Amino acid sequence: MELTGNMVRITSIVMMSLLLSACSRLENTQDLQIYVDDVKSRPGAEVEPVPVFTPYEAFIYGAASFRSPFERPLIALLADGSVPSEDVEPDLDRLKEALEEHAFSELAMVGSMGQDGEYYALISDGVGAIHRVGVDNYLGRNFGRITGISTGQVNLIEIVPSGSGGWIERPQTLSLRR
Repeated sequence: MELTGNMVRITSIVMMSLLLSACSRLENTQDLQIYVDDVKSRPGAEVEPVPVFTPYEAFIYGAASFRSPFERPLIALLADGSVPSEDVEPDLDRLKEALEEHAFSELAMVGSMGQDGEYYALISDGVGAIHRVGVDNYLGRNFGRITGISTGQVNLIEIVPSGSGGWIERPQTLSLRR
């Protein structure tokens, strides 16, 4: 045990002396001191002025109640070229169907099937569920009633605000997504 304790002391003393000798000032650092003095004597570069920022001006978005620019215009002609009727109102007392909770842009036709000469469309609600719908079923948030189904598309009539306080019918088509 004595030998080990002495070894530790000797090693500690040697390490401390090495550490202290490394920290001592050496005489051969004269060139380094000359370089540092040279750099300090150089004139400093000009600092660019702080940029002037224009103050933030708050903006209030005023078009939230208008039609989305990504949907078709409200006035659309029917297939025969006539203007849709403006003497309509949605049935607000009717119970909503499952697909009326989703915006029309979220819905996609993913298939169709026929049974006894009657076509049904398979509609994806964008959340992972597939719904079977037929003529006179409703879908979309604008009171869209299905008027016809073929193998490649679903035709419906939506009832949307006319912009002048009334309601107007607007034809829509939901095509088969491939």
